[in-house]
Amino acid sequence: MTTPFLVLASNSPRRRELMALGGWTFAIRPADVDESRLAGEAPAAYVLRLAEEKARACAESAQANQILVGADTAVVDGDEILGKPEDKAEAAKMLRQLRGRIHQVYTGLAILRVADGKLVTDLCATNVPMRNYSNEEIGTYVATGDPLDKAGAYAIQHAAFHPVEHLAGCYASVMGLPLCHLTRSLGKLDLTPGTDISAECQAALSYDCPVTAAILRGEQVG
Repeated sequence: MTTPFLVLASNSPRRRELMALGGWTFAIRPADVDESRLAGEAPAAYVLRLAEEKARACAESAQANQILVGADTAVVDGDEILGKPEDKAEAAKMLRQLRGRIHQVYTGLAILRVADGKLVTDLCATNVPMRNYSNEEIGTYVATGDPLDKAGAYAIQHAAFHPVEHLAGCYASVMGLPLCHLTRSLGKLDLTPGTDISAECQAALSYDCPVTAAILRGEQVG
């Protein structure tokens, strides 16, 4: 059996679905790392550190022809990182906190080529404007159980709750894997997608992305 060239160091079904849009052959190998935030650590530094730790954790059992993809996403309100809620009450609290305001989602990428140890990192920061949903909508959404395994207690792609309005940044990053950032990072390792990644991403997410061209040109935009 041919060893997959790419390895995604994540067990996230959303990341797996997004990765598949690139037409790459890849395997899944979840990485178990300590996700505690260091004292005084900025959100951007936090996600980049964890992404690298995930990639390096996978390297311990990787083969020489593999390229490892680590990713970490954080929902950030001010300087507070909102993780997955512990229960429905905390999920509702988070959603009330974010309601009607703009917060940020940071996704860090770390791409590690096993053969020579070359590491490429990238960061996507996206402003996320939440709509002014009602307490009743919060209650209905929380009752579905969907927020309980989501950082910040929401999924941007949830059709019934649709928490976000007028997004002007990378939709895929808010889901956990900024594909244009991934594409330009893999390009530095001479690996290109097998599809038109921008077109595939926009079609799959039903989103007319205003930043894809700038990202693929190498600009740092959200």
